[in-house]
Amino acid sequence: MLKIENIWKTFNVGTVNEKTALQGLSLTLREGDFVTVIGGNGAGKSTMLNAVAGVWPVDEGKLYIDNVDVTKLPEYKRAAYLGRVFQDPMTGTAANMQIQENLALALRRGKKRFLSIGITRSEREMYQEKLKVLGLGLEERMTSKVGLLSGGQRQALTLLMATLKKPKLLLLDEHTAALDPKTAAKVLEATDRIVGRDQLTTLMITHNMKDAIAHGNRLIMMHEGRVIYDVSGEEKKRLKVSDLLEKFEQASGGEFANDRMMLA
Repeated sequence: MLKIENIWKTFNVGTVNEKTALQGLSLTLREGDFVTVIGGNGAGKSTMLNAVAGVWPVDEGKLYIDNVDVTKLPEYKRAAYLGRVFQDPMTGTAANMQIQENLALALRRGKKRFLSIGITRSEREMYQEKLKVLGLGLEERMTSKVGLLSGGQRQALTLLMATLKKPKLLLLDEHTAALDPKTAAKVLEATDRIVGRDQLTTLMITHNMKDAIAHGNRLIMMHEGRVIYDVSGEEKKRLKVSDLLEKFEQASGGEFANDRMMLA
């Protein structure tokens, strides 16, 4: 479903701030893979997601989504293949619109989007059923303005909107990092339910190693713009945080002390 083929990306070329963020990165996701991504600061995790989303062009290499070469596609055209949830809960929803209106916009993704004809009864019933999956009681508040919701509720709604029309690939960019632990756990539970129910191919960046181990069927660790560890299946289930710390220490050497607290 996703094939990243030897991609390179350097920022601020020719300046003192030149930084090579991706160095020959290659990664393949099969349909239905739920891959968690960890790594220290500057490992290239978000750069990889932005490259997949088309936020900026890559310097070298190829990107394929569902066997379609999207390397040269601009971000707005690539969006037809993707669902994405960002770290900031305020991103991805329209605060001055109702919950059901936000969902209606998400349902009309890829079409001309307007609400003048209103939301049909069957649509409203469908939204209620979808909202129940989140377990937050939002199905009883569909006419509430999104701006009145908590950060966790907005993030869960954004997740639902990103997956309402089944995307080829779901990108989760530290989507629970800004939430308190209890709320983050609820959003991750909802993520598992939605991804599992719809068999969504998913890339989830996280700084929490326990979450990286607990969720998904595959885990990759990045360092200096490339994948240094890739584990799945039974081997992933047996992983412990200490195993990941050891792998990270081996890869990063002197940087380990600086990143340890962030990764723990």
